[in-house]
Amino acid sequence: MKKLLIALCCCGLFAQAQAQEEENKLAVRGSIQSDILIPQEDDKIGTGTYNDWGLTNTYAELHLMNKYMTAGARFEYLEHPLPGFEPNFKGWGLPHIYITGRYKGVELTAGDFYDQFGSGLILRTYEERSLGIDNSLRGGRLVIKPYKGINIKVLGGQQRIYWNHRNFLMPFAFANEFGGDYKNTENDTWVYGADIELSFDQWFKKMAERNTRFSLGFSAVSKHEGNEDILTLRPTGEKDQFGADKIGAYKLNLPNNVGAFDVRANLQAGNYNFLAEYAMKSEDPSFDNGYIYRRGNALLLSGSYSKRGMSALVQAKRSEDMAYRSVRSGTGTAGFINHLPAFSMQHTYALAALYPYATQNALGEWAFQAELGYNFKRKTALGGKYGTNVKVHFSHVRAIDREPLAEAGDNVMGTKGYDSKFFKMGDETYYQDINVQIEKKLTRNFKLNLMYMNQRYNKTVVEGHGGTIKSHIAVAEAKYTFNKRFTLRGEAQYLNTKQDQGDWWFGLLELSILPNFMLTISDMYNAKVPNTDETATSKQHYYMFTGCFTHKSHRLQVGYGKTRAGYNCSGGVCRYVPASKGLQVSYNYNF
Repeated sequence: MKKLLIALCCCGLFAQAQAQEEENKLAVRGSIQSDILIPQEDDKIGTGTYNDWGLTNTYAELHLMNKYMTAGARFEYLEHPLPGFEPNFKGWGLPHIYITGRYKGVELTAGDFYDQFGSGLILRTYEERSLGIDNSLRGGRLVIKPYKGINIKVLGGQQRIYWNHRNFLMPFAFANEFGGDYKNTENDTWVYGADIELSFDQWFKKMAERNTRFSLGFSAVSKHEGNEDILTLRPTGEKDQFGADKIGAYKLNLPNNVGAFDVRANLQAGNYNFLAEYAMKSEDPSFDNGYIYRRGNALLLSGSYSKRGMSALVQAKRSEDMAYRSVRSGTGTAGFINHLPAFSMQHTYALAALYPYATQNALGEWAFQAELGYNFKRKTALGGKYGTNVKVHFSHVRAIDREPLAEAGDNVMGTKGYDSKFFKMGDETYYQDINVQIEKKLTRNFKLNLMYMNQRYNKTVVEGHGGTIKSHIAVAEAKYTFNKRFTLRGEAQYLNTKQDQGDWWFGLLELSILPNFMLTISDMYNAKVPNTDETATSKQHYYMFTGCFTHKSHRLQVGYGKTRAGYNCSGGVCRYVPASKGLQVSYNYNF
């Protein structure tokens, strides 16, 4: 912890010293984020045991910027990480450092960087600290704008896998057969890509005059990975003395290069916006897909309409075998080159987010999403004195058509895996969410939000066990403003289901005292919480007391209580978080 304190102090002093550099036209930007848990063991909620008195995920960033150059670095202290992060997440150091130069229409970056082609179907490198994701590339990127409306990117590098870019430990598909959970991977894996985007509205004056924008994009990505010994058991074609097929071990012939391609079109005309995007990936046998030899593909269609007081969205997506990693035998959240957008609503209410959906990259899915929002005007029958906002949302995700190959039997490794008709859907529903939200201001000081949600969650598909959970969720949120300084907000939530752990209750009270303080108390209750040994259940209140102080760019939050075991999800990517109890401290500073 001494190393952490020294690094934070140095970063703060340096930021103050550099604040005077404005006169030299050099801007200094940065941030500090530290989340700390001082844990307590509690068998009744299944926290397990702890070896450290304190756990923390701490980050400190510093960026120097002027007209022609940007340079920066990030220090990370994760030597004692918060519960639920993968074992190789542990460590500390300076894993992210870069410099970017700009001149006229050219930009060149060397070091660590993030980027995205289109919707991310074949390339998206990003950081999501709550999930423990940082799949940045270390190498170089060149961005050229040779003419108005033309944007070209070329990039290449090695992907960050936990704390390394080469010679790293990865969870291994067959490790348990050889007596371990991880193996040392010495393959030099490289990722290369290029993207071009053409904006036609910048070439045709009439399109701009009519508020119409049209663009086309083309992308290509390739990963290069060394050989690896992956064995499968198959019949040899010979018979033994009893007339049964002899079984032999065969080494898979793995591709060293796996390419992916993407084409997209986007049209915005007035209040309408349309997007069509298609991506394909060459044969990519990996742990995610069971080492089958099958091309992946994804089709995304989206249409939206928006004007004052009304919005509408309709989306459809079909994806198949689109888990694209830089390390074929990797598991967990590390090493993904691409990201498939989630077609499910990301809820903020506690019980609505109790069963979040994770996108099935390798398994494939048909996903549909629609949303309609309408604001009933003031002084109408449904709008009342202050108006009424209503939003209806629908998400549905189901299996694609999969016909097993008869000749493959139970072992599909080394085969095509299955047959699938593109426009045919499978019988199994993975996730469904139908919800209605009403926002109503009743008086000048009182506002009420109501939500009803009907959900189907296939726990077997998302988590590996548990069947389908069908639930009804009701939420009421009220906010009362006493004056310019004091606001009281409350939530009452109820989840009803006959599956899993049964019904849940949640309540929250939050008092805001402007401009500096916020006090919160909440409780989540369930009568069937598994104990540590999972042989018994008990009634548990997951209470939490929190106080928050903000001053200028500083934010300090201190809380004490229990957190239930469950999944934390963002954008269709999820991380399992075990139950915890103890003192929580969070500090954020931006300069």
